[in-house]
Amino acid sequence: MRVVAKFGGTSLGSGDRINRAANSIAAAVEDGHEIAVVASAMGSTTDELLDEISFETDEADRAQIVSMGERTSVRMLKAALSARDIDAKFLEPGSEGWPVITDEYGEVDVEETNERARTVAAEMDETVPVLTGFLAEGPDGSITTLGRGGSDTTAVMMGKYMDADEVVIVTDVEGVMTGDPRVVEGARNVGEISVDELRNLSFRGAEVVAPSALSYKDETLNVRVVHYQHGDLLSGGTSIEGEFENLVDLRERPLACLTVAGRAIRNEPGIFHHLSAALSESDVNIDAVASGMDSVTFYIDEDEAERAENILHREVIARDELSSVTVDSPVAVIRVTGGELPNQPGVISEIVNPLAEERIHLQDVITSATSVALFVDWNDREKTLELTQDLF
Repeated sequence: MRVVAKFGGTSLGSGDRINRAANSIAAAVEDGHEIAVVASAMGSTTDELLDEISFETDEADRAQIVSMGERTSVRMLKAALSARDIDAKFLEPGSEGWPVITDEYGEVDVEETNERARTVAAEMDETVPVLTGFLAEGPDGSITTLGRGGSDTTAVMMGKYMDADEVVIVTDVEGVMTGDPRVVEGARNVGEISVDELRNLSFRGAEVVAPSALSYKDETLNVRVVHYQHGDLLSGGTSIEGEFENLVDLRERPLACLTVAGRAIRNEPGIFHHLSAALSESDVNIDAVASGMDSVTFYIDEDEAERAENILHREVIARDELSSVTVDSPVAVIRVTGGELPNQPGVISEIVNPLAEERIHLQDVITSATSVALFVDWNDREKTLELTQDLF
């Protein structure tokens, strides 16, 4: 099996942890597996270096300085593997055969990087390549970086371009947890999670796998997250399933838009709970929710509109902070889903502007980390779908 193993800063934070990492790599190699290693800077070296740059510097010098953490890590790991009679070599920007190349805009040069990664992979049956994470080489030979979480990006990118069977992210958590164990009681490991679920969590604060890395994952590439104390690269942790797909989808049935108005609803604890619970108890499914300072809007199946209006009206009558409920239908929703959406500056305007040019009124736009939902009049659904599909 061909594996790309990425070791995070915590997993390389001391000599003992580097020894533990080297032991796990050596064990996998001795079992006949081909292993490539991506190394982050030891501990919090990168942050410490950044904190010390208290003077004016250009991007080239800045990149050279922060690269020292990863450069140290690969040398330490290579030495530890050599001490275990494992043939290893470290690779960094400027090295012969270094694979991660960026273009003049600082974006990954896919064709060149793919070709170079395959060259490195061709030698994995004889040697263990140890690559600096986070770093890349510009077209002029300068050092560039892949941004925050760039070591994860290096690992999954290399896994894809090297035709690896699996990428293992070795970090300081037991895979993906049901909650932050430092905050909640009884947090446990999640054995499997979809790439869409994890991408949404990552963009909302979960520090497990960098969102930029997940864009490189495809259906054939397994990605797993394990704790550095586990000691085994080939089992345990959380498996990340699936891949991102760009999808433009029109909901086949019309929705009704129910809006409950009330003064400063957003500042009233429990209001949203009472309204949504009332619908839930009557088996009314909520497709989407939008909120403002003085209103909450529920999008539900149009067939349920009359019943839902009566349910919400009872809540309005019962609560002084609520004033009225109104219904608008039929409404169409077109959803754009794609793993690359958060990485595209201005993507919302690119989606919305063509609709404005066609005089299509947007009733709502609801966004998440990886999707955009467009709510329009039912009669505008086909034109909205057509315009949106043209973009993707």
